[in-house]
Amino acid sequence: MSSRTPGVPYPRLPLPEDGREDLATFQRWLAEAIPMVASLGIEAMREEGERLIWNLALAPNLNDKGTGFGGALAAQTTLQGWCWVTLWLRRQGQARDVVVAEATQRFLAPVTGDYRLVCTPSEPDGPQRLAERLVMHGKGRITLTQTLYCGDTRCLEATGHYAVLE
Repeated sequence: MSSRTPGVPYPRLPLPEDGREDLATFQRWLAEAIPMVASLGIEAMREEGERLIWNLALAPNLNDKGTGFGGALAAQTTLQGWCWVTLWLRRQGQARDVVVAEATQRFLAPVTGDYRLVCTPSEPDGPQRLAERLVMHGKGRITLTQTLYCGDTRCLEATGHYAVLE
């Protein structure tokens, strides 16, 4: 049972003092701030350059056929993009509101075991363009791609458009 109150924003996680994010702390905060996160099976998250990578357990995300439930997978891709933008902003020393403006998923193969999600900017200059828009306009957008792999099999591709608000 969540102690969250509808309509009341959850306190932001303080920015890291040295600019280096502790992803375990971020993941704990995320599960408190967004109660359903605790049920999504996120086992680990790491950053490699511009990539945010999650390892996830299939068991909490099963459908009636014994494979990955599309709704859970869609929620995970949307959340991962939100996290990518939030973590990127935090590295810039900014605590800002991020929202998903649009998200799409394309299911390519059933998810039959534990899996990983990889989130990257859809365009190589996306982060730079976002940074420029934030300076010029105080807000901006970025498009991200999430790809789900079960072993070496690409099972899902998603695209999300995320907005950073003023």
